[in-house]
Amino acid sequence: MLLELTDINKDYPQGKDVVHVLKDINLSVEEGDYIAIMGPSGSGKTTLMNLMGCLDVPTSGTYILDGENVAEANDNRLAEIRNGKIGFVFQSFYLLPKLSAIDNVALPLLYAGVSKKERRERAKVALENVGLGDRIDFMPNQLSGGQSQRVAIARAMVTNPKVLFADEPTGALDSVSGEQIMELFAELNANGATIVMITHERSIADCAKKIYFIKDGQLSSERGGTSNG
Repeated sequence: MLLELTDINKDYPQGKDVVHVLKDINLSVEEGDYIAIMGPSGSGKTTLMNLMGCLDVPTSGTYILDGENVAEANDNRLAEIRNGKIGFVFQSFYLLPKLSAIDNVALPLLYAGVSKKERRERAKVALENVGLGDRIDFMPNQLSGGQSQRVAIARAMVTNPKVLFADEPTGALDSVSGEQIMELFAELNANGATIVMITHERSIADCAKKIYFIKDGQLSSERGGTSNG
């Protein structure tokens, strides 16, 4: 099991009150899984994504990622886990405007201490893998929305992460570009990538192998998976 969340709760203080955002979440993700988590605004899906992506820690519960209970990790360890085991793709592409496509993709390798030659070689391969081998020197303002998201996916995958988290990955794209991105995700998953995707769009969720639904901080399985949260 690659990811395993057990009785995960997340509370936030709000004045004198406490808001229970996540309530007894239980979720297991195996290597090679491709799951979608659907939910309306305010349902807790972004909070859940932040916890699974080691951007935050739960109030209580256990989160095992690749054999380690990251619920107990400190900030430095969380940063190491994010850099070494996790890839992120967001609705906004977050490309640095003054860097070329290849340099944007190479950034995580720079932070990991990889040599410049190897960074560029691996970034070039990553861009070729997402169909942008002929755009490696293009600047972000020279790329379409779909191409920019492909660069973001290449950047997320260049470190060979254990899991790819995608938060509304087609939210800023037209329907054709969105379909192309989902085809790319299917290819990545077919080649072994583990993908956890957050979306509010049914047609996007249907691209995954398993669908979960979160509402009022509680998670249920809709298709293909199990959850007793």
